[in-house]
Amino acid sequence: MDDRPQAVRRLVAATTRQGISTDAFLRHVCQTATHALSASGVGISVMTDDGTRGVCAASDPISERVEELQFIMGEGPCIDAFTTGRPVLVADLGGGAANRWPGYAPAALQDGVRAVFAFPLQVGAARLGILDVFRQRVGPLTEMELPLALTFADVTVEALLDRQRDAGGVAVDGMAADSVALDVGRRAELFQAQGMVMVQLGVSISEALSRMRAYAYAENRRLDDVARDVVARRLRLDKDHR
Repeated sequence: MDDRPQAVRRLVAATTRQGISTDAFLRHVCQTATHALSASGVGISVMTDDGTRGVCAASDPISERVEELQFIMGEGPCIDAFTTGRPVLVADLGGGAANRWPGYAPAALQDGVRAVFAFPLQVGAARLGILDVFRQRVGPLTEMELPLALTFADVTVEALLDRQRDAGGVAVDGMAADSVALDVGRRAELFQAQGMVMVQLGVSISEALSRMRAYAYAENRRLDDVARDVVARRLRLDKDHR
């Protein structure tokens, strides 16, 4: 094994010292990991313990869409890796993955993704999110690439926790404070939009979220943007939106 994991740690540490925003830092990690892992793209989603996504970043627009698809569909390697706390390595997304993720797998394949590798961002009981590696070709990560991907996940966690401490955040019940794990305003907006759709359509809160996800997918939009339009009353879903 060469010294690339140590080089990754030095690079991320140097970026952290530059004082850039969390969003910009995560984008830089995604772009660096894409090159180091011979990937087509990388996405990072920072999440709360209940799986709600807050801050997110991606190396490029296609990877951003494929990352977002998992939260629109409510399924995918990212969701499973976060739930289980273990990496989910899918070397061939077309090889039966549709049985596991009937919504996500065909949509990701349509966007040209053939392999996905999801790595939890966690330390002990603290779950911060997921780092996803996307490839446009079938095949596993090599014996050198797999530990390198794990290093990117580890140093991202370390950097996020350092940023939390520098910002004066505190840890609660082993979880990172919301200042790191979540954009609170985004989460509140999503919940508010769910409530509004629930009342408008006379459906359950979970059905309201499903309707919003379906609309976001059909219109090729981010779920956060759909929620923002619902709250601002620029968008009203009717009973035909499925």
